[in-house]
Amino acid sequence: MSDTDMDLLSVRDLRTSYFTRRGELKAVDGASLRVGRGEIVGVVGESGCGKSALALSILRLVARPGRIVGGSVSLEGRELLSLPDREMREVRGGSIAMVFQEPMTSLNPVKTVGWQIAEAARAHEKGLGKRQALQRSAEMLKAAGVAEAERRLASYPHQLSGGLRQRAMIAMALIRRPRLLIADEPTTALDVTVEAQILGLMKDLRSEFGASIVLISHNLGVVAETCDRVYVMYAGEIVEESDVFSLFERPLHPYTAALLKSLPRPDDRSPPGTRLHTIEGSVPDLLARPAGCAFAPRCEKAVPECAVAAPGLAQAEEGRRVRCHLYAQGGSR
Repeated sequence: MSDTDMDLLSVRDLRTSYFTRRGELKAVDGASLRVGRGEIVGVVGESGCGKSALALSILRLVARPGRIVGGSVSLEGRELLSLPDREMREVRGGSIAMVFQEPMTSLNPVKTVGWQIAEAARAHEKGLGKRQALQRSAEMLKAAGVAEAERRLASYPHQLSGGLRQRAMIAMALIRRPRLLIADEPTTALDVTVEAQILGLMKDLRSEFGASIVLISHNLGVVAETCDRVYVMYAGEIVEESDVFSLFERPLHPYTAALLKSLPRPDDRSPPGTRLHTIEGSVPDLLARPAGCAFAPRCEKAVPECAVAAPGLAQAEEGRRVRCHLYAQGGSR
């Protein structure tokens, strides 16, 4: 059986643009990725690189002036971009669920947590009674690691800690037992202890529910701890695809290597006061993209061709692809 046959989600050449007065901003520019059954896949990159736009595009939740302009999103062989709106609403929350970055902006501040989770269940399951929905809500809170779940049903979002609010969001996402969970920066603004608990919960959810997970993060440490494979994004494009171990052991794309060099390391013996590595320059204006490689102006290993021609995503070795001219030419970084 091929990898494609085992895929739960397959995204091919996905393109999403925002049409502004200044022109077309290509937020997702030809992204392709796959998620296997029971797999945790990371999507990593700096803020503004297109990670969240990619997630919203998969769910067809791109708001105006944004629009999906091309590509394919297939869930178990079913094309989602051409589904009627009514059928797509069934997919959201049913087959695919999403945990958004900031629970305080996603939860209704004037409704109890129990009411909101129960409503999510009843919205997708006609005939489900209020008592049954609340009972199921308590079960999902327990599955999300919330102690005294029945008591928490009566709590309002502001009465919960950040970690508990995030667990409530996860419980809401799991109420229909989706096959795919998309988690957009689920540990942002949480302290390291709670972050570790949420990441552990992600792994438990895969084991208990058999769900595949797309974990979106700017934090490479989070990806290393949780994911099986990873896609690195830069300026709306996938620039590297790899299994997690190989990515951290030997990054291929100069951008990935620079990101890893910028991380503090516990074994670093540099003198006190030594500054961390930084990536010179800034992310290009997506309304005025450079003609060649988007990373070329910041790349320490750029060659003349990088400034004039955009590289494709080339197979570098088994299971690894990279968007870089030197690899396409058979060279080595």
